Amino acid sequence: MTKKKAPISYLKKLQKLKQAGLGESPVINRLPNDWENISDLNQRIQQILGIIQQFNRPVTNMLFFVMYDIESNKVRYHIAKYLIRKGCTRVQRSIFLADLNSTAYEEVKKDLTEVQAMYDNNDSILVVPISTDYLLAMKVIGKSLDVDLIMHNKNTLFF
Repeated sequence: MTKKKAPISYLKKLQKLKQAGLGESPVINRLPNDWENISDLNQRIQQILGIIQQFNRPVTNMLFFVMYDIESNKVRYHIAKYLIRKGCTRVQRSIFLADLNSTAYEEVKKDLTEVQAMYDNNDSILVVPISTDYLLAMKVIGKSLDVDLIMHNKNTLFF
């Protein structure tokens, strides 16, 4: 009977990638883009609103964005999968919204800092805490979608 291998952590996985020569993949070996699987804008906004309008949202949770500009497809792919596993909601291709407790927030920050330090790059990762009020004031530009109407913030007068 063979022993089951213990699952390796996210950081160990990236360290192994680095040891194997983390760099830009040749065109043939590129990971497939998952952009077709991103839900449409209406669904993403509904997810965001669902997060901030939860009736029983824990008081200890904090909202924050994770935004990145990363050249390597492999690193970008693994970071996106990591953030989704952590419970973040994809807002755009390289922007995630999280509603996590402060311990998970610190863990995400620490893990992303270690990933950034792992290899020579010109990439950037931003972790930005945000208040519910600012998130409720969000405006969508470039798509015919009225966030105020979805959030029931707009009043209509009938004469």
